[in-house]
Amino acid sequence: MGALAGKVYVVEEVFAFLIVFARVGSIFMLMPGISEMAVSPRIRLTLALLVAGLLTPLVSAGLPPVPAGLPALLFVLGREILIGIVLGTLIRLFVSALQIAGTAIAMQTGLGFVQSVDPTQGTQGALVATFLTILGTTLVLATDLHLMMIAAVHDSYSLFPAGADLPLDDVVALAQRMVSGAYALGMAIAAPFLIFGLLFYFAMGILSRLMPQLHVFFLAMPLNILLSFAILSILIGTLMVMYLDAFEAHLARFLAG
Repeated sequence: MGALAGKVYVVEEVFAFLIVFARVGSIFMLMPGISEMAVSPRIRLTLALLVAGLLTPLVSAGLPPVPAGLPALLFVLGREILIGIVLGTLIRLFVSALQIAGTAIAMQTGLGFVQSVDPTQGTQGALVATFLTILGTTLVLATDLHLMMIAAVHDSYSLFPAGADLPLDDVVALAQRMVSGAYALGMAIAAPFLIFGLLFYFAMGILSRLMPQLHVFFLAMPLNILLSFAILSILIGTLMVMYLDAFEAHLARFLAG
């Protein structure tokens, strides 16, 4: 009798770890700072296993019972993976704000043609966008916001209990708000450069009227790039603080408390 109870206990513990790992692993495959192309898949897997092992005793009371058969087990695990993918995608949405800002800045400053490989995404993008994305990801880790992301993973079991259906209507509405919020934040970060560009080209237009013999294009391009870099060096600290504050508020949506 004792041996049977021991086997049941082991099965329950293994199932609890598997169901937690299904959600945590899916989130870690998309989480900013951890899911980047530069991070080895082995490191991501190790971190996911470690966090899942730490979270399992904390959330085991709210986990569903062990399913009776393999199809039911696969269904439960698939649902947890889906929840993890949805949560990871929602958390990662705000990273696109820096890509939007960087692309807008690059187009306004005449650097839109300068492309570079983004090591965080594995794709090509504007050089300014790549710089802002790498800097933002580094600051997220440096300011311990990744710990807030792990806390959000824990609290997700209060917001989206294991074994329960995913509230698709609420998730879609939240995703719409986050997409619009990320776009608004990206344009807010790029706003000083957009205003500068408007004033700069307005001044160049007046200059071309006053001095028709002057080749304004050859003067405007290098001067625009020089002044834009000067503005970026002055405002980069303020812009990153703005991004980190917005990212922290974004993560607070996923905290139960």
